[in-house]
Amino acid sequence: MNDGVRTRFADRRDAGRQLAEPVAALGLDRPLVIALPRGGVPVAAEIAPVLGAPLDVLVVRKLGLPDQPELALGAIAEGGAEVVDRHLARLRRVSREALDALRAEALEEIERRVRIYRGGAPPPDATGREVVIVDDGLATGRTAQAAVAALRQLGASRVVLAVPVASPDSADDLGLVADDVVTVLRPRDLQAVGLWYRNFAQTTDAEVLAALGR
Repeated sequence: MNDGVRTRFADRRDAGRQLAEPVAALGLDRPLVIALPRGGVPVAAEIAPVLGAPLDVLVVRKLGLPDQPELALGAIAEGGAEVVDRHLARLRRVSREALDALRAEALEEIERRVRIYRGGAPPPDATGREVVIVDDGLATGRTAQAAVAALRQLGASRVVLAVPVASPDSADDLGLVADDVVTVLRPRDLQAVGLWYRNFAQTTDAEVLAALGR
């Protein structure tokens, strides 16, 4: 495993092609590939054909601190699976009412995106399936933790988290909740996921729908 020094992905599709090989090496049985939109979709679109697996999405939203939205307090997935850093909430004095407001806002956006991506249909049936959750990178890991919890609730028999680049600490933490964590790079100084891509332009809803064939 490369530590990421002087290494960059050209774009998300390049990252997906590099990630597909170590994921395929797991020898998964009847896998289901679940992308975290929007950025995880072009990565996953390169992995699913290699595995001969269907591709779908799971919508997860970060819960940012009220006074510092870019800092993740937690995350919530469609279906209600939630991860919250209670220690951080106490440290920053986030009230229950403020947390409820963050949750309600996130769920509203989740519903909107589910309507766009799946026409409001329920998540794919993961019962008894080996599921690969794909995103374009792992920083704090809150979103990925909520996604893993959601797929457990949906009945997945095995949950693999696959990301091109991850913070070593976050990857280790996710290893406690996912069955496998597959990465290409685990740089000691991640700083920001986008720094490990030469092109990290925002993925659009239209690109997500095209990748899903919808």
